[in-house]
Amino acid sequence: MPEKTAARPWTPTEEKIGSVVVKAMSVANTWVFRATGGRWGARFMHGAPVLLLTTSGRKSGEPRVAPLIYLKDGDRLILVASKGGMSHHPAWYLNLEANPDCEVELPGTAKSPMRAARATDDEKARLWPRLCEIYPDYDDYQARTTRNIPVLILTRR
Repeated sequence: MPEKTAARPWTPTEEKIGSVVVKAMSVANTWVFRATGGRWGARFMHGAPVLLLTTSGRKSGEPRVAPLIYLKDGDRLILVASKGGMSHHPAWYLNLEANPDCEVELPGTAKSPMRAARATDDEKARLWPRLCEIYPDYDDYQARTTRNIPVLILTRR
């Protein structure tokens, strides 16, 4: 079996192309998820569960939807603002920094009002192994970037 190569940072061109691809995939995934009530579009690679997160645009105030992998931790939902290990945070994370109130759609359920908070370093250290269990690529994403990829904890409001 070939040895796994170390993750390298994305080039600026790769980040531009990747951002376009992520946006297109997100629009398609959101449409499929909603059209099927989550029967399709609610799982990602490795079987990782997916929810729809609605935030308020930090500049526009308009609703913005992002399909995201999540980890259930008791009553809390855990998200990772990885953007594939790119050098900048995803827009949904910046929106939550500006306004932590959001809504979550899980398959077959109504929207739930939630509030987001960034995990402390200790919380992230505790949650990270579980996050990598459901989506192993997170370790590669963190290795690609110098930014400390944020982990968000969502609680019902």
